[in-house]
Amino acid sequence: MIATIQKWASFVRFSHTVFALPFALAAMLVAARDHRGWPGWKTFGLILAAMVCARTCAMAFNRIVDREFDALNPRTQNRHLPAGTISLLSASLLCALSAAGLVVASWLLNPLCFYLSPVALALVCFYSLTKRFTDYTHVFLGIALALAPIGAWLAVRGPDISFLEILQMTLLALAVVLWLVGFDIIYALQDYEFDKSHGLRSLVVAWGPQNALGAAFLAHLFMCGALLGFGLLCRFRIAYLIGWLIILGCLVLEHWIARRRSLNWIHVAFFRLNALVGIIFLVVVAAEVIFQGGFKLR
Repeated sequence: MIATIQKWASFVRFSHTVFALPFALAAMLVAARDHRGWPGWKTFGLILAAMVCARTCAMAFNRIVDREFDALNPRTQNRHLPAGTISLLSASLLCALSAAGLVVASWLLNPLCFYLSPVALALVCFYSLTKRFTDYTHVFLGIALALAPIGAWLAVRGPDISFLEILQMTLLALAVVLWLVGFDIIYALQDYEFDKSHGLRSLVVAWGPQNALGAAFLAHLFMCGALLGFGLLCRFRIAYLIGWLIILGCLVLEHWIARRRSLNWIHVAFFRLNALVGIIFLVVVAAEVIFQGGFKLR
C-alpha cells in the first residue's frame, strides 16, 4: 500500500506542490486578514483539496502528452509511463478524477470559484502543449502556477472583493509568474540539447543558454520588485522586509549556481532554493497577518 502511494506521488511529483502551495496559503491569509488569516476549517480544507486536485490533474496530463518525448530523453526515460510501471489508462483516470475533484471542491467553496474552475483546468493543462509551438512556454507555466494564489483569494472572498484587494492579488500573481519564468528557464537548461534536436521550444532553445539566463535574471529582478510592491500595498513591515531580503539572497544564489556550476547542480537551484523561497514568503506573510503588523522598526 505504501509502495503504491509512493509510486503515484512520484508520478505526479507531489513534492513539487511546495512551489504553488505557499503562495496560495499566503493569499488565503491576506484575504482572511480580518480574522487574523484564518478562513475556517472548511474553506482551508477545500483550498488544499482544490490545490492538490488541480496540480495532480495538470501533472498527470503533462506526463500523458509528453510520454513519447520522455521515452526518448535519457533524463526522463525511466518515468512511469515510458517504463510501463503505470498504464496510460490509469494515468488518464487519475487526470479525470483530479479534474472532477477540483470542480467539486470549487462548487463547495462558492459559485464564483465553481464557474471559474473549468477555465482553471484548461489553463493548467494547456501549458503542457505550449512547448510544441511557442518559445514562451515558461510564461504559460507561470500563469498556471499564478492561478493558485488567485484561486485561494477568491475562495475566501468570493465576489466580495475590493479594488485594493484586486491590486494586491494581481501583483502577487505577477510575482509568481515572474518567479516561475525565471526558475523554469534555469530548469530547462538540463534539456537544451534534447529539446533543440527534437523540435521542442523554449527560451533556452530560441535564445541560447547564456541569453536565456539573462532573461531569467531579469524575471527574478522584476519578481522581487513585485513582491516588494505587494508588501507595501498590504502595509507589511519589518518581518516581511526581512523575508524579502532572504528571498533576494536565495535568488542570487540560484543564479550563481546556474552560471558557475555543472548541470548536476541545476536540481539544487530548482528545487531546494525555490522551495525555500515559497516557504519563507508564507512564513513572513503569516507573521504579518497573524500579529497584525506587530513587527515594527522603532
